Amino acid sequence: MTAYRSKAWATWLAVVGGSFGAHRFYLNGARDMLAWLHSLPSLAGLVGAWRMHSLGQDDGPAVWMVLALGVMITVGMLSAIAIGLTPDDRWDASHNPDHPPRATRWAPVLGVIAAVMIGGAVLMSTIAFAGQRYFEWAKQQGALAAPTAASG
Repeated sequence: MTAYRSKAWATWLAVVGGSFGAHRFYLNGARDMLAWLHSLPSLAGLVGAWRMHSLGQDDGPAVWMVLALGVMITVGMLSAIAIGLTPDDRWDASHNPDHPPRATRWAPVLGVIAAVMIGGAVLMSTIAFAGQRYFEWAKQQGALAAPTAASG
């Protein structure tokens, strides 16, 4: 008989550690290669945030690493939403076939609400940061000309 996999735990693990694949480790074990692949860009993003804090915002590699972290946090929140909104009967059929069904109550719903709030904020911040960096780069390259006053 396999261990019971709680939908509430999986949802909250995705909210708290989804960018590192915590929910995938919980559901599939240490042999899940996608769980390990979650960790690499997330760790790189943390290194990028540290580099940006230490070296300043002009550090090119740090920018890409921070963007990777934003994407991975968003992926974790999307996973939490998908897990939390899975119907109980479908969840039990795929993850708990040897166990009697259990009602999940409000814990996954609250996790989905937290994931929507966190994921929305992180996604919008990542998009804004990427846009800011693009326009700063374009201005440095001379692709964006500064507006000039109309001659009269």
